[in-house]
Amino acid sequence: MRVYLDNCSYNRPYDDQSQLRISLETQAKLQIQRMIKNKELDLVSSYVLAYENSRNPNESKKNSIRKFVKENRIDYIDVDRADEVKAIADDIIAAGVKTEDAYQYCMCNPVRM
Repeated sequence: MRVYLDNCSYNRPYDDQSQLRISLETQAKLQIQRMIKNKELDLVSSYVLAYENSRNPNESKKNSIRKFVKENRIDYIDVDRADEVKAIADDIIAAGVKTEDAYQYCMCNPVRM
């Protein structure tokens, strides 16, 4: 199964863990990360994630996220495919799916493009 993690999920382990919801989301993210490392899930990344991560003011977090993605991704959707992604996402959005979900679907399913 292919997965695409957004920037928020990569940063969740760095958030305040005193809130139950944040702690549970962190545990889920770390389990997914373990599954990616164990080749149970296939990680897909994109120019969107790279851009969002580049804006992280914390160099240590930014570098840690960049390293994990680089070492574990099986596919990368580059900016040269932005028009393809948008065209497919627009069709999905027209069917009533939220914009963010439509784009994440496109990132996980680049074979469709």
